[in-house]
Amino acid sequence: MSVDQILSQMQQLRTQATQRPAGPEAVNPAAQGVNEVERSNFADALTQAVGQVNELQQTTGDLKNRLQAGDDQVTLTEVMLASQRSSVAFEATLQVRNRLVQAYEKVMNMPL
Repeated sequence: MSVDQILSQMQQLRTQATQRPAGPEAVNPAAQGVNEVERSNFADALTQAVGQVNELQQTTGDLKNRLQAGDDQVTLTEVMLASQRSSVAFEATLQVRNRLVQAYEKVMNMPL
């Protein structure tokens, strides 16, 4: 799962959250059909996305090292593209983390 897919899922969740009813069923996720499998899928998706970002960064580092060592199989263009891909993926993941932290802080500051 890519970072774009995670951002898309977050947008869908935001849209669903604004359309929820204000009654007691809004407080109880089981009443809306949310089960444990769906919750673990988001965690798995987030873990996979972080793993992909890590993999992109490691690949970029490997390509940079190979270029510096004089490997004829690696071009500067490949290294620059890989570097930009890993940079964009990291920034997107950082934004997802920031949004999650903001959401957590909002929930924690809600009056009981």
